[in-house]
Amino acid sequence: MRALFTTYRPIIGFLGKMLLAYVVWYVMYHLWLFPDGRLDALVARNVALLSGGALHLLGVEASVDGRVVLMASGRGIFVADECTGLAAIGLFLGFVLAFPGSQLRRMLFIPMGMVAIHLANVVRIAFLAWFNEGYPAFFDAVHEWGVLPFYYAVVFVLWMVWAHYGAGRGIPHRAVPHPAAG
Repeated sequence: MRALFTTYRPIIGFLGKMLLAYVVWYVMYHLWLFPDGRLDALVARNVALLSGGALHLLGVEASVDGRVVLMASGRGIFVADECTGLAAIGLFLGFVLAFPGSQLRRMLFIPMGMVAIHLANVVRIAFLAWFNEGYPAFFDAVHEWGVLPFYYAVVFVLWMVWAHYGAGRGIPHRAVPHPAAG
């Protein structure tokens, strides 16, 4: 059993750090940030504003009223607290903090990743506002199953970039003898 622990120690350490980071984020968010509401409101308004701006850049008539992205027809979408992207940023931070790497690279990569996740969320919200304008009957399905995989794929790609390039050597590999190599 001790040999097994020694063999998988880097993986167990990573999972332990990841779990700790998630618990810290969860407690901090649900005990302080969410009840206060200011961070969610600020991020939601920013996502709505940038999404409306993105639609304008694409030649789509849209306006923004607080957390709502309104289309020309008057149909709009509300950027709820769950749609701010803060949970995905929390997961991203947990991974980057738990995975080995130099502190300098980590401090450079974290802000870049947070901005990338935020911008991916802006694209997601802009697309949903546009889609809801033309295909409201399919909005719920696309909201739940269409754009969410795209959004989390962005987070996954950032994790992979950190694991392969940002962390340098990554988790050290230990030679594990084959059982038959007696």
